[in-house]
Amino acid sequence: MNRIVPVIVVVLAIVAGGAWWFTQGDEAPAPGQTQTEQTADDGAGAAESGVTEMVMGSPDAPITLIEYASFTCPHCANFHEAVLKPLKADYVDTGKVKVIFRDVYFDKIGLWASMVARCGGEERFWGMTDLLMKGQRSWTQSGDPVTIAGELNKVGRLAGLGDDQLKACMKDEDKAKSLVAWSEANMTKHEITGTPSLIINGEKYSNQSYADLKKVLDAKLGG
Repeated sequence: MNRIVPVIVVVLAIVAGGAWWFTQGDEAPAPGQTQTEQTADDGAGAAESGVTEMVMGSPDAPITLIEYASFTCPHCANFHEAVLKPLKADYVDTGKVKVIFRDVYFDKIGLWASMVARCGGEERFWGMTDLLMKGQRSWTQSGDPVTIAGELNKVGRLAGLGDDQLKACMKDEDKAKSLVAWSEANMTKHEITGTPSLIINGEKYSNQSYADLKKVLDAKLGG
């Protein structure tokens, strides 16, 4: 589990730098995919902040699972592959669970990735998240901001976003600051100290295997 460190001030200081790095690449675009749903906010201040909650599943699902995750957290990438995929098939698609993704920012790279993931709106968010989590090692491995920005641009294009759209998203400093403030408020409310962390119908759980998560969900469903 990745541990939270106080990076909020640092992140705010580098938002404009991120916008500059993101205007530099010119790789060729590629076709995209994806799907998402949004329901009402049940967390800290999304409506007031203007941040859109990214929600997957039926608004009437009896269980709400909030996932706190970072796009630069290896444990979160593993969670999306090993846990979220079967969870979607077994519980989300069957109307039992709705999943809310809550961003956590350890560094500027995580913020950039979040802004790219959100750039296509609700319709593309979950597909973008799949691409970013699955390819996390590839786009983060260089450690160089310019190279990483170029790799994130590629991910955006794979999801069907154009250069102008990506640049506009990354130049939106007000949105970046809102995301950071919203994330900090949510983490404070739920006392989040590491990622991934789960809030299931108001109760906090640490990262766990799908088998263990199934036991928690089935117990809450009365199974």
